[in-house]
Amino acid sequence: MTDAATVAAGGVDSDEPAQSAELDEPAALDDPTAPTQRLLPDDRFSDRELSWLAFNQRVLELAEDTDVPALERARFLAIFASNLDEFYMVRVAGLKRRIVAGIALRAASGYSPREVMKRVQDKTRALMAREAQAYHSLEPILVGAGIEVLRWAELDQDEHKEMGKFFDEQVFAVLTPLAVDPAHPFPYISGLSLNLAVVVRNPKTEKEHFARVKVPPTLPRFVPLDDGRFVPLEDVIAAHLDSLFPGMEVLQSHTFRVTRNEDVEVEEDEAENLLKALERELTRRRFGPPVRLEVEETIDPHVLDLLIEELDIHMSEVVTVAWPLDLTGLFAIADLDKPELRYPPFVPMTSPELSEVETSQAPEVLEVMRHRDVLLHHPYDSFSTSVQAFLEEAAEDPNVLAIKQTLYRTSGDSPIVLALITAAEAGKQVLVLVEIKARFDEQANIQWARKLEQAGCHVVYGVVGLKTHSKLSMVVRQDEDGVLRRYTHIGTGNYHPKTARLYEDVGLLTSNAAIGDDVSKLFNVLTGYSLTTDYQRLMVAPHSVRAGLIERIEREVRHHRRGRPSGIRFKVNSIVDEATIDALYGASQAGVPVQILVRGICALKAGVPGLSENIEVRSILGRFLEHSRIYWFENDGEPDVWMGSADLMHRNLDRRVEALVSITAPHHVATLDSLLDLSFDDGVISWHLRRDNEWVKVDRDTDDRPLRDLQTELIARKRQSRRMQLR
Repeated sequence: MTDAATVAAGGVDSDEPAQSAELDEPAALDDPTAPTQRLLPDDRFSDRELSWLAFNQRVLELAEDTDVPALERARFLAIFASNLDEFYMVRVAGLKRRIVAGIALRAASGYSPREVMKRVQDKTRALMAREAQAYHSLEPILVGAGIEVLRWAELDQDEHKEMGKFFDEQVFAVLTPLAVDPAHPFPYISGLSLNLAVVVRNPKTEKEHFARVKVPPTLPRFVPLDDGRFVPLEDVIAAHLDSLFPGMEVLQSHTFRVTRNEDVEVEEDEAENLLKALERELTRRRFGPPVRLEVEETIDPHVLDLLIEELDIHMSEVVTVAWPLDLTGLFAIADLDKPELRYPPFVPMTSPELSEVETSQAPEVLEVMRHRDVLLHHPYDSFSTSVQAFLEEAAEDPNVLAIKQTLYRTSGDSPIVLALITAAEAGKQVLVLVEIKARFDEQANIQWARKLEQAGCHVVYGVVGLKTHSKLSMVVRQDEDGVLRRYTHIGTGNYHPKTARLYEDVGLLTSNAAIGDDVSKLFNVLTGYSLTTDYQRLMVAPHSVRAGLIERIEREVRHHRRGRPSGIRFKVNSIVDEATIDALYGASQAGVPVQILVRGICALKAGVPGLSENIEVRSILGRFLEHSRIYWFENDGEPDVWMGSADLMHRNLDRRVEALVSITAPHHVATLDSLLDLSFDDGVISWHLRRDNEWVKVDRDTDDRPLRDLQTELIARKRQSRRMQLR
């Protein structure tokens, strides 16, 4: 077992990485008269599941916001629905598993699994009711713009004929009605499928029968009638059920949907082929137990009772909502070519650090990296002309000897993968660590792994017991001056060209020798039996990220007590880790100002007297998904700044290989300083976490004037910067 796996099993290793020696005094020193941390209350942590629901409520609030363009509101509704599906498939499924197993262990919040489940179910029902209300309030706005989702009864006679033809030609042959009787057991209902529960009657015997018809996921959820007008596919099917049950009387039909436990757990054995083990588990995923049943509020009680009994689901797991079910279908409508109903177009620009002038030619990335580091901020800086160009250039360069790459998620037509294949076919040594355990991308990553292997790449699947979540690329090149250099990219986001246009991330392109040495060591840990934990410019989980961050938090306390400049600013996706939160509470109690910008889950409580009155927590959501992780320590006026892949969650700090890199170039430190300053600017729209643990959106000033949108501001700044360069 590697060192990383040992640490994951037994906790954080006590050996410190090299960078710890650069901290000033040891933590145990200090002035004996200095105040010590006060006792921390037992109820100091928010529940992570309820905090996640609060995050998804913020997404829903964007769908409710009348200042957001109409089709973007539709998209946020689809995102909300998709988020909630995944929450049930993973988090609620885990809660149910613990309850069934009789595990009564309370969460850090103090709630038992049953208490959390009850609160989750109550909150979910309330949110789904708001979701339906948001959809119906959006409808008239869309109708006014020529976009309409109509029910079957609202279509005219000609449209009925048109849809009848569509049913006969494209739908009927795909449908398979499944009867339920002594000879036909209740059919398996696949997770997230849309279904019709149908009741028919035999006119000869007057006996009623039940059948299930699955709405085909291969056909459009909303069938286009003409430009901008749609009808739900389930309505088309319901109107033609007599074609599926000839000779029978169709009495009623109701739409329903089941969510199942789809969290794959692979029991890893060092002697077993991980790829084959995961493929076996993916097959099992389809048959996970149900955790939620969604039905329309008009469903017949007897039909609902039948579904509950046959699915072996509890009434508390049933969610009744106003039509329509499954609003993820709105993704297609949100993509309609109606620019006036969407955010203004934005095309990412080449980073000015790579090219002073925007041209159609890709910059010579390796040449730039040879002379200076480049800090990227996506999507404002183009991914295709930076990270993608870096790897494509390396693949074609005859002086490049080797490429090493981690892949956690990537696109179906990934130019990153194609560049790696090109490099391997050109005779370069290409190593790719494909994380095939990336949740819900497992099958795609298995396919990429096989394709890479067939092209001659060396493919590995990481460390037993850990997911490799770090975002690393390394190119080894024999430069013209005879020096063998390592060119590296370390980022906060996946090597995914499509999401790079939607996710906010930062990344560092560098040929710094110390970073290159660190990344080489880390790849040796991931691919071989290296036990290296000694890094110069990296913090690496599960060995040193938590310990390194906590030690730096404690250093800020020492600075503050001695009257030196101190402060902590974190930008993360989630903060759950209790040890880190307690360290931040200690810093707050000592008087250190702490600012946390968190997109998703936050188990930390802000502004609580005697605990966290010096901690400010905000959240920003918008057209781009805030995804970067930045850790900033004021450090007596010499900022100590880190960025990378790790969030402050147990899985990131204990069960994943994560990498943070120190940012040292003064102009890059200034860039991240400016980003954090703007994010916490009182003139910028954000959600504030109050001391009562409620999130409140602040989008207007005290004079009721609208505040600025962070992402719109950054787009404007990027355009202004480019215009100034062109003068």
